[in-house]
Amino acid sequence: MEPHENLMSGPPPVHLPDTPEARESLESGAKASDTAARFPAYSAAWAALADEAFAAGHAVTSYAFARTGYHRGLDQLRRAGWKGHGPIPWEHGPNQGFLRCLHALSRAAQAIGEKDEAERCAQFLRESSPAAAKALASQ
Repeated sequence: MEPHENLMSGPPPVHLPDTPEARESLESGAKASDTAARFPAYSAAWAALADEAFAAGHAVTSYAFARTGYHRGLDQLRRAGWKGHGPIPWEHGPNQGFLRCLHALSRAAQAIGEKDEAERCAQFLRESSPAAAKALASQ
């Protein structure tokens, strides 16, 4: 143990790996559905689909897309060493897809009357990344 190691600091932040080909697909204007089909583990594509469905008034479809991206993101977080808690920084671009799915899941759950689920997801988002919760609050 280092002489000045903080034993109460908690787990280190998790930084998901970048997926350049998937990211570039979305950034180039490809349909989110095409990107999700080509890169099903890419949470940002699922987040985009959830946002599109919600904006179109389809909360149940948004919920399904958000839940898919959320679970794909959880798989990646665990592979990156995440143990079920700790910071997932919004400032790290590859984390944003998962965090957006978490926000979209909370929003859609609220819209379909799943109040407990909506609050659990909102709390998870606030605890994982206060910056994400703030950035996504206006959506």
